Amino acid sequence: MDVSRLAVLSATGLTSAALAGVGLLVVEAALTIRRGFLSPDTAPAQDGLIGDPSRPTLRLAMLGDSTAAGVGVSRAQHTVGRQLAVRLARDGRCIHLSASAVAGSRVSDLGPQVSRALLGQPDVAVVLVGANDATHGTRLETVSHHLRDAVGRMRAAHVPVVVGTCPDLGSAPAWSQPLRGVIGWRAHQVAQVQRAATTAAGGVCVDIGAATGAIFRADRGTFSEDGFHPSADGYRLWAEALLPAVADATSAPATL
Repeated sequence: MDVSRLAVLSATGLTSAALAGVGLLVVEAALTIRRGFLSPDTAPAQDGLIGDPSRPTLRLAMLGDSTAAGVGVSRAQHTVGRQLAVRLARDGRCIHLSASAVAGSRVSDLGPQVSRALLGQPDVAVVLVGANDATHGTRLETVSHHLRDAVGRMRAAHVPVVVGTCPDLGSAPAWSQPLRGVIGWRAHQVAQVQRAATTAAGGVCVDIGAATGAIFRADRGTFSEDGFHPSADGYRLWAEALLPAVADATSAPATL
């Protein structure tokens, strides 16, 4: 996670007096990286059938980064994908959940995930991505280009797409101030670009930061032990924020 690069980028254009703050940001970034984050290997396997197998099947595909993969929780039932599937199954359908998400992914890594997801002929796809682009300082034009391409490919295959934007990283206790504020500012920029790109490509956008950020800022329990990935409760909030858009895309009732 190259947050030190982001710290330097954020200082561009500041006066020489303010440049002294760059050193503090870099030190904070180095300390955070040294402390580490949860391993991608901790994500639980979430693929499978949810609901009555004798009922009509709806194929739900999860794409994106570690949050779509479920890093931060140890049980599949606590992932966003499973929580969405359980809620969608309440209308009497069987949900076939498949996850192509890869921890550490940026928007530019979605291409292979889209290819794998389309092989399963999903009825709806949910994309959670953007946090790594915010922390790595990815160019906003790059975020926009690759997200438009990924959403556009799925829409061309007649798959409804719901994109959950970059969350409110300014709420994450993994970083100290002022680095947390810098990353939060960048996350907001990424989310704005994602909203425009998703809409332009024919997808539906859910602003995760706007929908859940205030609760994450108020309740440390919404984060897992590393202070970056959501906990089971945090993922529940994300699933509830995404559900109306996903239910609408599948003509399913939004039962919380």
